[in-house]
Formats: sequence, structure tokens, C-alpha cells
Amino acid sequence: MRPHDMGTLFDEAAAHGAPTVVHLDRPFDIAPDAGTLWTVPELAALVRATAARLADAGVGPGDRVAIVKDNHWDYDLLACAAIRLGAVPAQLSAALDAEDLTTLLDRLRPAALVTTAGILARLGRDPEIPIRVTVDAPAPAPAPVPGTAVHLAALDPAGPCPPVRRHDDEPLVVHHTSGTTGVPKLVVHSTRTLVHELARFEAVRYPVIGVRADDVLANASAYAHGRTFCWTAVVMSAAPARITVLTGDAPDTADPLLRAHPPTVVEAPPAGFVRLRPLTTRLDNPFRRVRLYISTYDAVHPPVLRSYLTASRHSRPLWMQGWGQTETGPLTFRFHTRRSALLPEARTDARLLGRPVPGRTGLRVVHPDTLRPVPRGRTGLLLVRTKALALGYVGERPRWDAKRIGGWWATGDLGIHHRDGSVSVLDREADSLPGLPDMSCLRTEDVLEARLPEALECVVVGAPDGGAPRPVVVTADGRLDPDAWARAVRGLPPLGEPVVVTWDEVPRTGTGKVRRAVLAERLIGKAVTGTGRWT
Repeated sequence: MRPHDMGTLFDEAAAHGAPTVVHLDRPFDIAPDAGTLWTVPELAALVRATAARLADAGVGPGDRVAIVKDNHWDYDLLACAAIRLGAVPAQLSAALDAEDLTTLLDRLRPAALVTTAGILARLGRDPEIPIRVTVDAPAPAPAPVPGTAVHLAALDPAGPCPPVRRHDDEPLVVHHTSGTTGVPKLVVHSTRTLVHELARFEAVRYPVIGVRADDVLANASAYAHGRTFCWTAVVMSAAPARITVLTGDAPDTADPLLRAHPPTVVEAPPAGFVRLRPLTTRLDNPFRRVRLYISTYDAVHPPVLRSYLTASRHSRPLWMQGWGQTETGPLTFRFHTRRSALLPEARTDARLLGRPVPGRTGLRVVHPDTLRPVPRGRTGLLLVRTKALALGYVGERPRWDAKRIGGWWATGDLGIHHRDGSVSVLDREADSLPGLPDMSCLRTEDVLEARLPEALECVVVGAPDGGAPRPVVVTADGRLDPDAWARAVRGLPPLGEPVVVTWDEVPRTGTGKVRRAVLAERLIGKAVTGTGRWT
């Protein structure tokens, strides 16, 4: 089956006899009483019923429907239900702070908002959206809810909701960028860019990296983001034996479900892999059958790679690491094996993110000020060309146009195109620091994490007075041995005294990325960054 219409995706998978069984770590928010075990025909029926309920609320063709709720895969089911009605869903993470969420809603001007009573209260003012539907349990809100809203369960699930077809180049769905460098951008994709160019390419059963009929897939993602919407199209088309959906990354919570259904393929953002890493050392580790790990959104630090690849008892486990953006989808791929992850050079080359996808992605490097090409092996601004490029930004057309350079797209990343065709991504231009010209923030962090086994994560931010960059070390208990730190920084550019914090003390995006500017402001009162021209 090749994915096409996301509004009827689950219906088509059911008609093709997809045998997939889905296991959830908690019930769907849109079906709280229906349990945690689902078949594809049952998922198709849930999408149809949800579409009927949204239609009963007044959602129709052409409407924008903002979705912001607790993290769960039903983000995508809600989006497919809206698409079935001819509407355009906009999936917004509940991890956004109230100010950013309000800004995005003002840009969207949606006809409908599907959310929770708690989020409505957190907004602090009436968002002036005509249709408001809540999906959380009808219980007293923590604060008075602005305006009026109807609960999803109170709407009719049996009304007519025939699929509304749209042109392949019309807006299909809106996703926001991570927001590490400021207010996220709202990215519009079409059926052609997201489904035809991305999902169809991934749904092919390639040797080793393709989804097999006997696979058990585990996903621990941020389901509001664009990657999982594409993933949904892929897995419903590829029809694996089982899917395990994790809505959080707390190891003790995830462990029972993973052990009950040991996965053969695991996908998560880098922060998710970091959080679940303690499971790799348990006697009955749930990753023993994994043949393929997939990481997206960002590079993964070498110690994390080694932990998972050595935890698998598969003869040749593989790690597929992708670099891309919400606007473009995957641009490069790199593969790690157990052997390559254990090599000494693997400790510091995590920023080498593979090669552009042959025949699908073009890449060039230019000077960020002059936009003139720089030679292979020199650092510059990475430009890409892909047919999967999104349609634009909602409410920010000039910003979108400014990032178009001829037929190329400015990623906002600084990197190197090596002579062998591979690509290293060193920093976001907005996060680059003058104090680390040779190493880059990210490479420095890789070295520190390789030398500090107790570190869950290391982050380097700039000092406002032009002094040495300030390192932040994240540990389980917020403590760090001074002697271990002294050994870790030998041979590195000058760094300030480390700030040691726990995981929950670090401001993050919905995908677990560190919000560096916010972190710097909390620690030293001011964020030091690059120009931000290309964000």
C-alpha cells in the first residue's frame, strides 16, 4: 500500500488487511475508556467517529483546526479526522509556553481549537476561536476556562463525514519548528511534499532499514511534531506486526511495556534515547531484539549510541541517524554499527551526519554574509534543495522568502561539506559562539559527554561579557566530581566554571531539545548568540 490521502489512511490500511496490533502505554485522550490495545480496523473506526464529532462541532472544508493537548499518538488521529473533513490541522505542542502558544494561535487564526480545559485556562485570555473542543476528562479546571467549550464525547460520532478530497499541492497540515532559537515557525506542508516525497520514499521495504511484516516497532516521540505524522503514514502502509506507543520517556514507566513487547525497531528523538538509556543496563533489557534504531531531530552523542548498540543481542544492530528540518524532512542519513560506535574516533565525530540522500537532496555551503560558495572542507551556511520543501510559513511570508536563495533553501545551520560528500553540522548559526571557533558548541559538548560518563547531557552557552563560554552539565542528582571535570576539559578551549543541574531544571522544547537562549538567560542573565539572520 502506498500512502496518499491521510483522511482515509486508516480505512485503506484496514481494507488491505493490515494485521498490525497497537499497544499504548495509556489510553488515547480521545477514547479514554477504550483501553490500550487497538487493531487497524478499530483505529479506522475511531478516526471516522472523531471526524463525525468534529463535523458536528462545525468543522468543515478549508478550516484550520489547531490541536494542542497532552502528548499522545492521537494527535495524528485527530489530524487525520480533520483532513477527512477537508480541514487543515495544525499540531501544536502542549510543551509550548503560554506566550508562544498564544502567538502561534494568533498567526493561525483557526476556526477550531481541539485542546484541554487546562490549556485553555493556561492561555489566560479568550483565544477568540469560534469552535473549541476539549478532549480531557470533564472535570473541574485548575482555573476558570475562558469562553465556552464542548467536550469531544458530547458530540455525535455517527453523523455523515464522507472524505473531502484536496489537490496534492494544497495545504494538508501545519507543524511548528522546534523553537530552540525563539518563537517557533508554523510550517505548511502539502500531500505532495510530505506524503508523496517523504512518506512514500520511507514506506518502501528496503533491505535492512525498511519496515518488515514481522517487526515490532516502538516509538517514544513528541507526537505534535511533523516527524510522527509522516511516521504514521509509513507504518500504516508498511503494516508491521506490532506497534508500541510510548507517550513519555521515564524509564520505569516505559520498561514494563517494552519488556512485554520487545521491539525490533526503536524510534525516538535524541532526548528520548538519553532518558531511556538506564534500561540498556538492566538484566532483562528491553532492547535485546532491536535490529534498527532510528533517531531524528538532532545528532545523538556517542556514549548514547554505544549504550544502545551494545544492549542489542542482534548480530548486526544498526543505528540510522537523520538530519533534516520541519521545512524539508530528512536531508542526510548516517549509519552507525556496533563496531563503528566503539572506534576511538567515534567519540568526537557525532556531528558527521552522513551524506545527502542520492537523487533527492542537493547541498551546497556558502559564506553566511556574502552567500558566495566556500570550498569543500570549509565551514559555512548549509543550503539544500529538495522536492519535499514545504509551502511556506503561516503569517511570516517575508521570513520564508528571505530564506530562499535562488533555488536553494537556507537551513540556518553552520557546517562543512567534506570532499567525500559527507556533511558535518557544527552549530545553528543563531547558537554559534565566537569563543569556540574550531570546536563549535556541539563538538565541545560531544567531547565533554564522552569524558563524563555521569553526564546525561552537556550544553555550552555564551558569556555576556565576552568571557569563556559557560558549560552546563546535566546529571541525575545535580552533582559533579571536580576532579572528573578537570580531566574532562583538558585540551579543550577555555571554558567557565560548570553549572551542574538535573534534567528537569533545563528548559526544553517538545522534542527535548535544549532552549539555549532561555537557559543562558536563566543562568547568566543574557543570551549570547549568532546573528539569527537565518532562523
